[in-house]
Amino acid sequence: MSSDDAPDAAPYRDPRLPVAERVADLLGRMTLEEKAGQLFHTMVEVGSGGTLAEEPSRMGAATARDLVTRRHLTHVNVLAAPRTAREFARWHNRLQELAAGTRLGIPVTVSSDPRHSFTDNPGAALLSGPFSQWPETLGLAALRDERLVEEHADAVRREYLAVGIRTALHPQVDLLTEPRWARGGATFGEDADLAGRLGAVYVRGLQATGDVARERGLDGAFGPASVSTMTKHFPGGGPQRDGEDPHFPYGREQVYPGGSFETHLQPFHDLIAAGTRQVMPYYGMPVGLVRNGEPVEEVGFGFSRQVVTGILREELGFDGIVCTDWGLVTDAEVFGHPFPARAWGVEHLAPLERVERILAAGADQLGGEACPELVVQLVGDGRVTEARLDVSVGRLLAEKFVLGLFDEARYVDEDAAASVVGAADLVAAGRRTQSRSVTVLSVDAVPLPLRAGTSGALRVHTATVAEDGDAPLLRPPATRPADRAELRFVDDPATADVALVRLEAPYERRGPGFESFFHAGSLEFPDAVLDAVRGLAARVPTVAVVHLDRPAVLTPLVEAGVTLVVDFGASTDALLDALTGVVPAEGRLPFDLPRSMAAVVASPSDAPFSTKDPLFRFGHGMPLPQ
Repeated sequence: MSSDDAPDAAPYRDPRLPVAERVADLLGRMTLEEKAGQLFHTMVEVGSGGTLAEEPSRMGAATARDLVTRRHLTHVNVLAAPRTAREFARWHNRLQELAAGTRLGIPVTVSSDPRHSFTDNPGAALLSGPFSQWPETLGLAALRDERLVEEHADAVRREYLAVGIRTALHPQVDLLTEPRWARGGATFGEDADLAGRLGAVYVRGLQATGDVARERGLDGAFGPASVSTMTKHFPGGGPQRDGEDPHFPYGREQVYPGGSFETHLQPFHDLIAAGTRQVMPYYGMPVGLVRNGEPVEEVGFGFSRQVVTGILREELGFDGIVCTDWGLVTDAEVFGHPFPARAWGVEHLAPLERVERILAAGADQLGGEACPELVVQLVGDGRVTEARLDVSVGRLLAEKFVLGLFDEARYVDEDAAASVVGAADLVAAGRRTQSRSVTVLSVDAVPLPLRAGTSGALRVHTATVAEDGDAPLLRPPATRPADRAELRFVDDPATADVALVRLEAPYERRGPGFESFFHAGSLEFPDAVLDAVRGLAARVPTVAVVHLDRPAVLTPLVEAGVTLVVDFGASTDALLDALTGVVPAEGRLPFDLPRSMAAVVASPSDAPFSTKDPLFRFGHGMPLPQ
């Protein structure tokens, strides 16, 4: 069969045929260059007004037009959302029109990092924009509510489908055993059983294979109503040496001094059983790891055949798509700064050899890369067979066929997108979940919930901590809350009955550029921040609310005698709903909170619940009544 033969009546275009027949037919028509393009999955930006951007993304990728028409890529990871869902849907349809005009018309699969919460990190998660806003994954874990997690995932599915996102680069079922790790906010916390249970229903919600989908009238089978989940980061990120992140050279080492490798693997058993379609190996390079008497090679997991083929495919029986984490092969420039490839353990290899290692490891796709010419060269040099490519390309094409992308699901309805994304019921559900996940740790200074007194509304002074160089100051929030029947907000703490101060979990400022988005390092508040809070608490009874995107050392706040509350992503209104009992605050900690940094440093990075004498233990929380 000629590779130029792709008529409208070609079998792969016929939705009545079995997927395997359609895949085989299409594979037989593809050139080597077209096959190579399928093995790459990289970033794109949305252009103004929903157009195709004509400039490379801020993360250094090429334009969509170049990727699709010249490099034959058909998998893209969309970055920041446009202003409206209609613009998002318009961009998606233009992208699919571009792909439809190529020789074989292979549709594009659009993927996304999480974008329904409060995190703004272009390498990990994105601000919600027009989508409904929920707490971070830690907040879902704080509620331990499997039904709620599936409903949340179903809401994400509906909004993703409306704008054409068909692969979720989540859930993240790493265990937060190293509290300094900057990626903890997107995990389900420290407990392997909890991560496995909640991760499994998350997968079913996104893939429309669970109870919530069936209640919506779907058949519970993976298909055109599904969003494919890419579970990460295999075989479990989290136990990073000193808590540093392996996006960066100083964080490349993953360590297991507590001998807990199998514990980190446990949630992946659960999610594979739940049917996750894709898995992403992590950047981390295991150091000193011996498993079943055999040393594990000290290379990044995406380069390791022991891990990808030996553990994931052979031991765990996973036969779906394996896509590496982003940027293992080529150096890049991100936000104007050099960003070396995360080729940990194989830094000495040239890009061509790195691609060869990844394919030999058993991965199907290279995330964050767009260099199919290297695959073409490997085949031309006889180092990789075209039959090996066909195995991975066949998996990737089958996923497109099952998702309906060759058929009725190629395009989306722009009017429907405008009505589904950010719909009132989804926004309300997200806000209520934010409130419910608020976690009360102590009520030493101010009884909760906040109530009006006998003389009228409670007078509340609100403040945030803003750091100006070395002089952190308490400041009013950017937007003053609206008065409520039971609360009146005042500017002067001297006239207040109660003060409410919001703080971000402490971290060491890194940078410049991309590195600045990662909250890493010490978990202790600077002395000046603590002095400011102590000073306020000495003047007026104070409620301190700390947003935890990872654990923090809160011991000095307890000693200051404040009422202590934590949130995992909550708007001002959602927080006030919880603190006043409009919505019950039901959160319980999804991890231990350490008493000191000394305890953190002394504990093994891989072992759950190993920090000595924690200030508050996993599961602690004081539910507030309505």
